[in-house]
Amino acid sequence: MFKNAIEKAVVDVLDTGSKLQAPAVRRYVDYLRERHPGESPAQIVARLEKQYLLAVTGSGAAVGATAAVPGIGTLAALGAVSAETVFFMEASALFTLARASVHGIEPEDAEARRALVLAVVLGDAGMAIVQKGLHSQSKNWAGALAGKVPGIAGINSKLLQQFIKKFITKRAALMAGKILPAGIGAAIGGAGNRALGRVTVDNAAKAFGPAPAFWTTPPHNVIDADPLPALDAGKANKK
Repeated sequence: MFKNAIEKAVVDVLDTGSKLQAPAVRRYVDYLRERHPGESPAQIVARLEKQYLLAVTGSGAAVGATAAVPGIGTLAALGAVSAETVFFMEASALFTLARASVHGIEPEDAEARRALVLAVVLGDAGMAIVQKGLHSQSKNWAGALAGKVPGIAGINSKLLQQFIKKFITKRAALMAGKILPAGIGAAIGGAGNRALGRVTVDNAAKAFGPAPAFWTTPPHNVIDADPLPALDAGKANKK
């Protein structure tokens, strides 16, 4: 039951989230560029990493802190874990796709976006699945997913199976720690989420390589606020 719920949450986040579509992700990167004119792609990548880690650390600590409420804390924390898991996945997807956008990789197809995010989160295991599906050992597998990929559905099926297996193992142990009372859950939740987030950051660095030396196009005219406020949620929770 838990596995099915996680699988549905992952698919829903990756396939139906409007914030994950290429134009929205591009606006987010452009928004950062306009707020910090003159910064190089590498500096913007560093900002993306910092915002992502703050967001997932804060959300994990917030769920853990719920368990400190006398009498109802543990039950409330159990109820919050599923929502926080969805947030973690959404934040991870936003970060991955924003990092890809800096490199000029913007998958328009939902299946391609799903494959890219799952492969990055999985790291070496995800890369191996994609390379096998593409019948190529090229290290440029991330760029290949930006276009139409024959057999992408089969690749995604294997990626999702592997992701659920690894995700459940790591997340189950973390969930048990988050619902501990007396503030212990807050510490475990924050530190645990940051560790998982750090893995995603490191995987993205391996998948995309060094950031481009310079921007090849100017940012579009961005007049609205941060289009992806989810990555800022952790900042509020950290205060």
